Amino acid sequence: INTQKITGKKMPKMTIRVFIVAVIVLVIFFSLATLWAVKNVSIPIVSRSEYSQSTIGAGTYLAKIVSITDEGQITLGEHEQLYQTMLVSVLQGKYSGRQFSVTYGTTQLRSDSTRFTPEQKIYIVVSAGADGELHAYYADFDRSKVLLLLLFSFIVSVLALGRRKGLGSIVSLCFSMFIILGYIIPHILAGDNPVSTSLIGSGVLLGFSLYITYGWNLKTHASVISMIFTLIITGSLSALFVNLAHLNGYGDENALFLIQLSSVQINVQGLLLGSMIIGTLGILDDLVTSQSAAVVEIHGANPDLNVRQTFISVIRIGQDHVAATVNTLVLSYTGASLPLLLVFTLAQGSYQYLINSEMLAEEIVRTLVGSLGLVAAVPISSIVAAFIIVNQHKLMKLGEWRTLFGPETNDHAKGYHAH
Repeated sequence: INTQKITGKKMPKMTIRVFIVAVIVLVIFFSLATLWAVKNVSIPIVSRSEYSQSTIGAGTYLAKIVSITDEGQITLGEHEQLYQTMLVSVLQGKYSGRQFSVTYGTTQLRSDSTRFTPEQKIYIVVSAGADGELHAYYADFDRSKVLLLLLFSFIVSVLALGRRKGLGSIVSLCFSMFIILGYIIPHILAGDNPVSTSLIGSGVLLGFSLYITYGWNLKTHASVISMIFTLIITGSLSALFVNLAHLNGYGDENALFLIQLSSVQINVQGLLLGSMIIGTLGILDDLVTSQSAAVVEIHGANPDLNVRQTFISVIRIGQDHVAATVNTLVLSYTGASLPLLLVFTLAQGSYQYLINSEMLAEEIVRTLVGSLGLVAAVPISSIVAAFIIVNQHKLMKLGEWRTLFGPETNDHAKGYHAH
């Protein structure tokens, strides 16, 4: 096919060569940077061993409140709160059918707004005392029905608005959780490097999610390629700044709990790096896909624009995307650290020390590295998508392109702008 007849312009062969060379150089550069960053993170070599046999929730059973036997006000320290004594019946496990007396609010500070009534379900812990007699203690409220109702509302809303894409997004969400719970977490617990594990798992789940949600087309191909580059950049920056800032991953109290719970030697610093990579995936998915979709629409409205002109047009859209997504990322991480900020403000501490502390420094590095990754995603996705979409007819024959790589996007039936 004569590409000059299709587009009215002839594409210089040098453009394709320069792009291919640039892609190869970028891949080599960022791969070497990632390897350097991972190897230079000062983490002891981890060892594989059996998982800890301790189980969270062991001895916990679902029970139903039969009656409230006593209630009133009690003073703990200087705090007055409600207490209740309940007769409960165990609904599951080896104590099913047995009844216990359970108190709430007599030994610990509790929310005074909580009022239990008969027929409500709660979780209790059953344990044997020194005399061998069984005792039951309140553990938590049963929220399963509320969570199932919320999940059902979410699925119905997504399917009603998204239709086929909504179904694809739900399937991709399930696959993402499968990769995280079935691949990333087990490999980290087994002693594998969290950075490489998170990069591999993220690449797999993002690729699958995008193709399931948006279909096999040029827009999705461009998005996947762009995200691979962006993940490499984010991983490299994370490893570099975590190492330079001497962050060891113990700023989160959950890391200390994890070390105490597990018999496996966990790579805590690498776990911090992996969490930074995974933390940017959701917003990165939206940002890269939006940029690729913008390229498709701009090219559809004016197919005579070359790669440079299309890139300039779509980068203006990307400026708004960056402003919105970076703000979203910063606010989400700030919200997670809000209790720490409140405690430090009440204690009238030094903000200079607060910013330098391990707990907040991890969040600062996580936020800024994630933001840098998002900023890098805009020009990367714009140039990749612009090159692929604008030059789709010039890279190979139209028939082979249609068979191998699909249309520009599944939303457009024609999608090739053959004019």
